[in-house]
Parts: sequence; structure tokens; C-alpha cells
Amino acid sequence: MDTQVDRFKIPFLVEAENVFPEGSRVIVIGSGFGGLAAAIRLAVKGYEVTVLEKLDAPGGRAYVHHRNGYTFDAGPTIITAPFLLEELWQLCGKSMADDIDLRLMDPFYQVRFNDGRIFNYTGDPEKMRHEVAKFSPEDLPGYERFLQEAEKCYRLGFQDLSTVAFTTFWDLLKAVPSMIKMRAWESIYQLVARHIKNPQLRQVMSFHPLLIGGNPFSVTAVYALINSLERKWGVHSVMGGTGQLILGLVKLLQGLGVQIRYDSTVSKINIENNQVTGVTLQNGQILFADKVVSNADSAWTYKNLIEPQHRQHWTNRKIDHGSYSMSLFVWYFGTNQPYPDVPHHMMLLGDRYQGLLTDIFQRHILADDFSLYLHRPTATDPSLAPPGCDTFYVLSPVPHLDSGTDWAAQTESYRLKIQRYLEKTVLPGLGEHLTESFCMTPQDFKDRLLSVKGAAFGLEPLLLQSAWFRPHNLSEDVQGLYMVGASTHPGAGIPGVLSSAKALDSVIPQLIRKNNYVN
Repeated sequence: MDTQVDRFKIPFLVEAENVFPEGSRVIVIGSGFGGLAAAIRLAVKGYEVTVLEKLDAPGGRAYVHHRNGYTFDAGPTIITAPFLLEELWQLCGKSMADDIDLRLMDPFYQVRFNDGRIFNYTGDPEKMRHEVAKFSPEDLPGYERFLQEAEKCYRLGFQDLSTVAFTTFWDLLKAVPSMIKMRAWESIYQLVARHIKNPQLRQVMSFHPLLIGGNPFSVTAVYALINSLERKWGVHSVMGGTGQLILGLVKLLQGLGVQIRYDSTVSKINIENNQVTGVTLQNGQILFADKVVSNADSAWTYKNLIEPQHRQHWTNRKIDHGSYSMSLFVWYFGTNQPYPDVPHHMMLLGDRYQGLLTDIFQRHILADDFSLYLHRPTATDPSLAPPGCDTFYVLSPVPHLDSGTDWAAQTESYRLKIQRYLEKTVLPGLGEHLTESFCMTPQDFKDRLLSVKGAAFGLEPLLLQSAWFRPHNLSEDVQGLYMVGASTHPGAGIPGVLSSAKALDSVIPQLIRKNNYVN
């Protein structure tokens, strides 16, 4: 194949072609939330930005499937910290409300235990005290103490540290006093257990790290900040599905003159004299750039897109020996009847908690039991399914591919096991009403989303794999290379990946003060 050279001049700008100074070309690999947010921030700073997306549509893990009148968000469905999204619209001189209809959830989640007990997790302080008292009135004082700890973690961990790029060891040293105040060496389960005695309440207050790929028994207590983040800003869903947020960000980029190229898989990041020069696509095409921002899995980026001689820090050995997050088994399905008693967000917790998580994170065993997150977006937005129907997905945390599970052989039996459990608990007669059905497995995370080991969230957010110890937003190995997304600092979840893009503000300078936004 003849090598092609593409200077990718952007056709959408109304200014003259030479508006961009030398050294201003940026390629963003991946169009997930982190990549789109980074592209917006860099375009507003005056950079000439092109986004490359492997799939046929934007979103990455937030891809949207449309099937026979059903709309399925592939991944993120829980929207917190909406101010981080609003900030992107404001940078472009716009208001998010003009494009996005966010709805506050009440409750945030319904937590259902295997014995049938229900905890309605909400943002209302009085309702939460009532729910705690239902399970264990004597734990109310401890619950209040836990809230104080969570608020401290939010202030010190999220407000102060989430957008610090942690590019030097000095950045880490400056954060040490805050880490001590948050007792960062504790796990979040240990933090909860110091204040709350009831076993089921301990689960309710500690499960949140699972939403970002962490084991509550091993991730740092700093992640108690999620509890405070939710109480402060609420849990929201988007009318039309999370994909509407992605389309809204794409619209902002179009107004900034940023091109998104789909079906464009990067096979190599080109480097000369330890400096990024651009990328090579799978089809052999070479695109030149002065900077590359990878929204792809950081371990995948270093291992597969950068030649070993350019990686003194993130060597194959270090990548292979890292501790990775769990993966996910996701079953998407539609029914020809509604289930009005099922809320938008439901957690179905099994009998085992620590034992199941040990099987998933440490033993890498696909257990016979499971805990589930059931998503029914039609509870809020009936337009996501045909009239009189429901759209669902159910998510089961499972080990990554080190389990050795043959998912091609196991997918249907595992799906059927989940179906039978749902039929016995909250979706009676489910099998008779299925009209749409497909699954995503850890193998898909590896093959479709290019995640090392098929881990859904990259490196596990352990204390020694967080902040300075996580792949840096500014590459330790290559000049002009940057990282955003779940697998860099500060971590997974929509607030985390948006914060990773914001962290670039401290390491990539402003080029042009004026805003090139056009309608």
C-alpha cells in the first residue's frame, strides 16, 4: 500500500487558512467523553484539532445502539457533576440547556437485596435518614459521621486534586497532607465499617467504586467523595439517552470547526527524537500533528501504539504486571410490555459481597452468583422504546480476561442465568416478552474498545495506581503525548474523564485568545 500523507486542513473554519500558528496541530485519538472534552478545550485554546474514532459513530464506551425502535446506551448512564458538562458549553459561548434535557433522579438508585429488602438511595437528607433507620436506627449517628468524612474527601480529593495533572513527584508531595487527612491508606469499605455496623448498610454506602472499576475492599477511601458528589449535585439522566450528551458535544465541535473522522483506527503514534510527529492509521495513511491526545486505554496506547524504544517508563513488563479493573458483562434487551414497578436505576445485590468481589478482582473467577445493575431508561423517557415497550440493560461485574473464560462459548448460558434471576425477582415473565437481545462481554472490551485484558476501566484505582502513580495526563515517556479518559488521572466515571480533559489546561498552553466558535 502506498503511504498517504494528509495534512487534514479543516473545512469548517470561517477564518483564513493560516489562522493556526506553527506547532498547533493536535490529533485526539478516540471520541469518548474524555476525547470530546479535550478536543473542545484545545480548539477553544486555538489549536487545530482533528478527532479520530475507530468506530462508525462517536462515544467510545458511550456508543449508542439503535435496534428496531429501541435505543440502547452502551455504557455510561449515571450523570453526576453536570457543572463539568455545562462548562464545556460555556467555553463555546453556549448553554447546555439549549441542547440537553437533564432530569434529576428520585431516587438516585433503588438497592434491592437478595432477601427482598429495598433501600431507596436519594439526595434528600431526611429521606436518607429514614432509609438508614429502616435497616438500623442505631447506625444513624455513624451514618452522619460517614457523611462528614465523605464531604472532606470531596473537598480535598475532588475539588483540590481531580484536575491537577500530577506531572512531577513534587505534585505528589504537595498532595500528601490531603491524602493523610483523608486516610487514603484505608479502603472505602474500612472507612464505612468504622462508622456503620449493619452489613447491608455497609454495602449501600461502599458500592460506589464499582461504578468506576474499583473493589470497595481495596480502593482508597478517597472515593467516598462520590457519595458527597452525588448528594451535592444529584444523579441525573438525559432525555433521549446519554448518547444525546455525546451528540451535543459533537455539535459544539462542529461549531468550532473540528473534524471527527470515523472508521479511523490508529495503528501507530509516530515519534522522532522522542517527539510526537503524528499518527499512522490502519490503512497506512499518515497524519501529521505536533501533539497527540489519547482517549484510548492508556495501557493499550503505550503497549500497542508506541514502539518499545520510546517507552522507558511504561514498559511491556510494567503494563502486563499492573492490577486491572474488573470487566463487565452487559445484556441489552427490549420487551413488548412495560415493567412500571422497576425504577430507572436499580442495584440487585446478591448474598455474597466481599467473597464475590474477591472472586472477580483477585481470584479472577467467573462465579456462579452475581450482583447486577439494572437500567430501565424508559422509566424516565418512554421514547427510547416502541410504544408500550421497555428498553433495558443489565450489567454484571465479571473478571477481566485473565479468568480464561471462553466468552464465545459462555455468553448465552451466562445471559440465561441472569434472565432467570430477573424473572424470579423483578421482571416476571421476562422470557415471554423479549423482543430484542444482544450482549457485550470482556472480549468485546478488548476487541472493540481496545482495552488491555478486556478491563472495562483500565488500571484498577488502587492507591498506588492513582494520581501520580497512574499514567500521567502528560506522558512520562514521549514529548507531545497526552492522556485523557478513564485509564489516566483522575480515573473513570463521567466526572473523572471530564476532569482528565480539564487537567490538560495546566500542561497545554493557550494559543489564541479569541473563540473560533461559529454557528
